[in-house]
Amino acid sequence: MAKRDFYDVLGVARGASADEIKKGYRAKAKELHPDRNQDNPEAEAQFKEANEAYDVLKDPEKKAAYDRYGHAAFEGGMGASAGGARGGYGAAGQGDFASAFSDVFEDLFGDFMGGRGPGGAGGGRSRAQRGSDLRYNLRVTLEEAFAGIQKTIVVPGSAACTACNGSGAEGGAEPTTCPTCSGMGKVRAQSGFFTVERTCPTCNGAGQVVKNPCRSCAGAGRIEKDRSLSVNIPAGVETGTRIRLAGEGEAGMRGGPAGDLYIFIEVKDHAIFQRDGVTLFCRVPVSMAAAALGGEVEVPTIDGGRSRVKIPTGSQSGRQMRLRGKGMPALRGGGGGDMVIELAVETPVNLTTRQKELLREFEKIEADNNPEGSSFFKKVKTFWDGMKP
Repeated sequence: MAKRDFYDVLGVARGASADEIKKGYRAKAKELHPDRNQDNPEAEAQFKEANEAYDVLKDPEKKAAYDRYGHAAFEGGMGASAGGARGGYGAAGQGDFASAFSDVFEDLFGDFMGGRGPGGAGGGRSRAQRGSDLRYNLRVTLEEAFAGIQKTIVVPGSAACTACNGSGAEGGAEPTTCPTCSGMGKVRAQSGFFTVERTCPTCNGAGQVVKNPCRSCAGAGRIEKDRSLSVNIPAGVETGTRIRLAGEGEAGMRGGPAGDLYIFIEVKDHAIFQRDGVTLFCRVPVSMAAAALGGEVEVPTIDGGRSRVKIPTGSQSGRQMRLRGKGMPALRGGGGGDMVIELAVETPVNLTTRQKELLREFEKIEADNNPEGSSFFKKVKTFWDGMKP
């Protein structure tokens, strides 16, 4: 039976790029893998055929020979003279199959096996590891959030070891390439059709080993150390505001870059003011007489000042008045908010005998001076009249 054209086998056009050939093989490998086609007796043969095609087309020299001579480039003794078959590939034995399949193994199963890291020898990860990011919760008062403040905080964490300059080796010597994985950080094992990669047990995936670990840091390249940092808290911060300090997190392993420090702000509750964004609310109690007759009341402002607010005659509880520009500043500029004064009319308690007499006298002559009450009771009377048969 004549061999099928390798480009047709992979479902790509002649002249396809290396990436297109690889994508074609990936698709066929997933489609025809024997584990997915246990009810199809031809799947394994087709799978091997796709592998055979990819083994040739992935190699520039073999591909050039195939494009010129076709299948004859690898048959009947043409071998290396055909232009790069390098001894021919014959029937594509198991070794060739595993070699070709391992090139796309991580594309198919990289999520499960950790994948091949970018850069480095053979895809192994670099010995240097970035330090972890750290979080610090900082509580500030509303006054501090209004004005902004510079605070000194103590951050528990780690710093680069000064004894080995972060290398992890005694005297600052450079680590050597791991003899087990040759710097790849991974080792491969053949299992039937599959080539399985695992983290190197000697260097734990670092690709390098330290022969004489630093006594100060035990080869880690960093030591536990608390640090004092001065943090600028800008005016206008709110609960949940996040401040990032680049490079102030945990030190990296073996000379790797440090992580970042994230400061999360929590603004404490205030005894007088309630906050909603840039707006402040202040509930001010006023006497019944002041609410009825009108007057003035002195209120505090968040900047420590005082403002006099005029109470209109006949004010009711819940009436609001606005002081422009007396709220919180906007975090990123753009002016500030307002302060809203809400009146709370107080009913007097612990009255003297004379006060009670005056109130009873007032009640008798009050008549219809309470507009809200008069309106309410008129509605009640109308409601009851409508309920009568």
